[in-house]
Amino acid sequence: MKAVVIAGGPGSRLRPLTIACPKALVPVVNKPVLAHTLNLLKLHHITEVIITAYHLADQIQDYFGDGSDLGMLIRYSVEESPLGTAGSVKQVQNLLDDTFLVISGDVLTDVDLSALLEFHRSREALVTLTLKRVADPLDYGLVLTDPDGRITQFTEKPGWGQVISDTINAGIYVLEPEVLDRLRPHQSYDFSQDVLPTLLDEGAPLYGYIEEDSYWCDIGTVPAYMRAFSDVLEGRVRHIQLGQDLGNGIWVEPGVEIAPDATIYGPVYLGRDVKVKGGAAIYGPTMVRDFTVVDSRAQIERASIWNHCYIGESAEVRGAIVCSQCNVRAKSIILEGAVIGDNTLVGRGAVIHPNVKIWPGKEIEAGITVRNSIIWGSQGRRVLFGQYGVTGVVNVDLTPEFTARLGTAFGSILPKGSLVTINRDPHRSPRMLKRALISGLPSAGINVWDLGTQPVPVARYYTCQSMAVAGIHVRLSPYDERMVDIRFFDHTGANLDETSKRRVEQSFFREDFRRVYLDEIGTIAYAPAVVETYLRNFLQAVNRDAIRHARFYIVVDYANSPVASVLPTILNEVGCNVIALNANIDESRLAIQPYEFQSDLERLGVITGTLKAHLGIRFDVSGERIFLVDDMGKLIPDSLAALALADLALRLHPGGVIAVPVKMPDEFELVAARYGGRVIRTPMDARALSNVAGNDDIVMAATGNDSFIFPAFQITSDGMMAAVRLLEYLALSDTTLSAVVAELPPFYTLHQAIPCPWETKGIVMRRISQHFQNEEIDNTDGIKIRFGKSDWVLLLSDPDYPLFQVYAQAPSQPLVSERMASFVNLVLELQK
Repeated sequence: MKAVVIAGGPGSRLRPLTIACPKALVPVVNKPVLAHTLNLLKLHHITEVIITAYHLADQIQDYFGDGSDLGMLIRYSVEESPLGTAGSVKQVQNLLDDTFLVISGDVLTDVDLSALLEFHRSREALVTLTLKRVADPLDYGLVLTDPDGRITQFTEKPGWGQVISDTINAGIYVLEPEVLDRLRPHQSYDFSQDVLPTLLDEGAPLYGYIEEDSYWCDIGTVPAYMRAFSDVLEGRVRHIQLGQDLGNGIWVEPGVEIAPDATIYGPVYLGRDVKVKGGAAIYGPTMVRDFTVVDSRAQIERASIWNHCYIGESAEVRGAIVCSQCNVRAKSIILEGAVIGDNTLVGRGAVIHPNVKIWPGKEIEAGITVRNSIIWGSQGRRVLFGQYGVTGVVNVDLTPEFTARLGTAFGSILPKGSLVTINRDPHRSPRMLKRALISGLPSAGINVWDLGTQPVPVARYYTCQSMAVAGIHVRLSPYDERMVDIRFFDHTGANLDETSKRRVEQSFFREDFRRVYLDEIGTIAYAPAVVETYLRNFLQAVNRDAIRHARFYIVVDYANSPVASVLPTILNEVGCNVIALNANIDESRLAIQPYEFQSDLERLGVITGTLKAHLGIRFDVSGERIFLVDDMGKLIPDSLAALALADLALRLHPGGVIAVPVKMPDEFELVAARYGGRVIRTPMDARALSNVAGNDDIVMAATGNDSFIFPAFQITSDGMMAAVRLLEYLALSDTTLSAVVAELPPFYTLHQAIPCPWETKGIVMRRISQHFQNEEIDNTDGIKIRFGKSDWVLLLSDPDYPLFQVYAQAPSQPLVSERMASFVNLVLELQK
């Protein structure tokens, strides 16, 4: 026996699920709904199938092929225009020479097809309809039968005044081939509206088959789809196998990884290679399909998550559908009835309200609340660059394909035939993405020098000293092991300026790539003498004799980073006696949790104090930042360390200039005045500090984030130079770090982040300016309101998140706490 499966419907009521996916391929737990239909046919020994298709027909053909993988013979009839349920069957009449079955490809059912066929034959029917009793029949065609099952009346989609039964046409028919003789080819006919009422009027033997205990669901709407997959998981649909049963209603496919502290409450289905991270919770009925990652502390409840999705840390998906290849960032919330279309990015902290539909390919901005469906356009910022360069989750945001395009986009804004350096940290993720970048650059006519694995200051310095016009560093984020940062430098080694960033973004988003001819394709080579160049010039830039004479005894924590392959040579040359910690390069320690970092600092302090060492130094994994412990074993906070270094620098360079960002305390001016120096205040951006550091009279610059610039060597942050320059200053001043700190004026500062939607930021900034219009205001970066000496508040708009960053200083700790609390309350009030 043959079956015709009707799979041509566009699935309009299921959008956006069916924008890029035919309705018949919408997944119901572990298979598309059409695959469940084919399995049912095979179960009843119907293995010769004709599928009629129209909307996205090629996807259906590609998925099922000729049916040999299923042990079936599948042929296809693709309609040029919609022909209706009966018209599409008429198209394949030449293949139907005996009793045949017609079934909808978007209906989930477990009806006993063998019993249906037996009923049809026993009644000698021309057509037998499968009937189903439903609670709400308004959206279906009603069917009345006599006690023997013969149909007496059809009512198509009645109003409540016409509802005289709860029995509906389930869209599954057994027909004799002569029914099709009544239809003209290439015309649209519907069984329920055209063919069956006409046959009934003619007195043809039409029968209805009712199977009380069978399951049936027309997956025509989002609520019906949610009900269907829930019913499968709850065991209401017979004959569906769901993978390995772990018990308690949990089914998994091969490759699933569930963290020991993840919690799963069935019924839940986890597809192939799904990863559920620590602290995550999944509440059934929920389906999570193949290759999806549910990150730490995420919560999923009564939801459908399709293939290749990423559900970020502490994100929540409740009663919603997330289609394929979506990226749901950390702390975002998707609420009941919402549908997120394919290839959509839901930004960090975004909230999607109930029943909102997001069409495919959208980017939902971080922190915003979406209350209405998004069909056209995008509520995302078309930007690549953030505070740390181009940042994203590896193999979710930053894939090899994306990164190769990024390399081509960057190469396209540079002169053809120019040279770019590229460097990475030791982790495998940056290694993969660096190679993708390398593949993109030569296609735009750029030559590449591979620096291998070097500390960032080495890469920046070599870029500046070589013929390179730019450089790239790829690193694992030190704050999150799932993230990778791709950082771009100009020819000086400094971060790209805003104009260059915009040019890269324009090239990337417009795909306006330069593709050179074959003999102009760039070369790829390993750069010569990278570390040697850095070491030679570094040692020439410091007073080695003074440091040797001081015979420093120091403790250095290398943080398992590439700094351990460069700095020991320098420290040996300047005669330091070193106790080395974490000196082996270890990719598993490149990103550590805050508590681990704090523990490492405390250990450094204990060791330094116990051994009575002159100094303790910990590097970050990039080699750009240093964290200092004085000779008493006490950790020196970032602003205090910067002030101490400024004091030492100006002692030895009286009349010099120090550059610091606007957030730094006023005490820098007090210290500079001691030595006839002055202070230049800059925006917070690292590029702005590098620009100022290039001036001849600058002796030192500090970011206030544990990194320092000594422009006599290079105009970018260099932790190794900062450490050795500190030793030089201490030696020449014949003092200790604890003594320097003890002589510094006290200061009291606070920092706090305040949530604020992107769309409200400008309004708040304007209102703050108006509110404090009678006070002294500095707009170097953000809005800095000065109330008096060492008494100010700075409001900055965070470039990456829907936040304000607030910095405050006051003459005492109680006053700065009061100042901060008052200002934060004002900012929150002005958002209303």
